[in-house]
Amino acid sequence: MWQMLDLLTTRRFGPLFATQFLGAFNDNLFRTALVFIVAYDVAAADPKRAALLASAAAGLFILPYFLFSGVAGSLSDARDKAAICRLVKLSEIAFMALGWAALWLGSLPLALAVVFLMGCHSTLFGPVKYAILPQHLKAEELLAGTGMVEAATFVAILLGQVAGGLLATRAVGPVALAIAALGWLASRSIPPAPPEPDRLINWNPISSSRAALGHAFANRRLLIATLAISWFWALGAVYTSQFVPLARNDMGATEEVATIFLAAFSVGIAAGSVAVGRWLKGRISTRLCAAAGLAMALAGLDLWFAIPAAGAAPKDVASFFAAAAGWRVLADLTALALAGGVFSVPLYAVLQTAGEAGARASAIAANNIINSLFQVSAVLAAGAAVGAGLGVPLVLMLSGLTVLLLLPALHRLDRA
Repeated sequence: MWQMLDLLTTRRFGPLFATQFLGAFNDNLFRTALVFIVAYDVAAADPKRAALLASAAAGLFILPYFLFSGVAGSLSDARDKAAICRLVKLSEIAFMALGWAALWLGSLPLALAVVFLMGCHSTLFGPVKYAILPQHLKAEELLAGTGMVEAATFVAILLGQVAGGLLATRAVGPVALAIAALGWLASRSIPPAPPEPDRLINWNPISSSRAALGHAFANRRLLIATLAISWFWALGAVYTSQFVPLARNDMGATEEVATIFLAAFSVGIAAGSVAVGRWLKGRISTRLCAAAGLAMALAGLDLWFAIPAAGAAPKDVASFFAAAAGWRVLADLTALALAGGVFSVPLYAVLQTAGEAGARASAIAANNIINSLFQVSAVLAAGAAVGAGLGVPLVLMLSGLTVLLLLPALHRLDRA
């Protein structure tokens, strides 16, 4: 723990940590605020239109990961990563100024365009924030640093979503702009991270993505880590997308209970992400990944049994947690999230170290492409399964059990 706190006070990690935290917070602040505006104002009388617009916003944010991740990886491998961080943060200030204008004018098309631009911002910053760590951190610090970045991302997502739901519409724009400015100021202190020599930028989105995927898939360790991380994010997307239906329809709980579920899930992943570095004593190893995957599956299985015990009668926060079954549901979700943090952080460390030093960002970019594909496919499949009558608890349980398909590959990765 002291090592992590010491890292935060260093110039080689603290400014990057602050920069990425503020960026993740802003992404979720603006998107969540837009969803609330659509649901309670723009399309308040048309739930189907509200759901369609919310889905459109989510799709527009993810779309740049498909389109531009390859270019982002190529750019980050060929230019100083600290300079890219500052450029990205400057663009965020411009995007949030547009977002403020969109909310002030009540322009939904402009607001959706800003969501797409913020997706571009995250697409470009994603490869940098992980690929820069091996250049600034010692080998024994890399796992701790990666865990802290992962933990901060989930906490920032949670806080951004909460703030987006609580802030008044008129306040979202100036707050987001101020956060973007703070992110740029933090990025100015990130030390230089020059590229390997003779790296060229491929500006073609198709060929750069193909090259990034080809590099990752040609390396077995990168391939396994990419598939496992993408599975983890897909599972997280399924769970978080179903928290509200699960709470309301299967347990009769209020929206506040669903918010507690989301908070427990985010904080649990953050705690597991921080703890795994200590448990592995800074050594980059995937020996805990298979066990963590099994723990996630078992927690999901117990959740399937716990939900009927909670009952479907209407209940608020106090009545939900007055019964032991409510605490059991919360414990299962927290345990699943803790195991998720332990599962994912060592795999990210593999992405940062298994390939060529000059292609680290491209490896992260390839992961982002596959990651986005897995998330979209998983959420659509889960929605179709629920629509076909399987029920949310069963869908969540079956989604968790799919980790069994990964266990042989994780064992091979550990032996490698």
